[in-house]
Amino acid sequence: MPPVTATVTAKSARLGLRAAPEQEEILRRAAQASHKSLTEFILDSACAAAEQTLLDQRYFLAGKAEWNAFNALLDRPAKSKAGLRKLVQSKAPWE
Repeated sequence: MPPVTATVTAKSARLGLRAAPEQEEILRRAAQASHKSLTEFILDSACAAAEQTLLDQRYFLAGKAEWNAFNALLDRPAKSKAGLRKLVQSKAPWE
């Protein structure tokens, strides 16, 4: 999926937000430093944060050693845990 940016031409949704004066000032300064309008800066930043949030829930990176260790954990036989077995076999408090 390509990144979403404020440069998309078809804009039909309107978003509104409230900010403290200090927040507005830092956003305006950052937008100016980025040579973007305030709207472009906020949309680009919000979309980048949203994409990262979604990626963090779906993907993780691991080197070869970590990947092999992860697969070894998945492939090993399950261990019997007496405490867990007892918990699963006990009656729930609400029953």
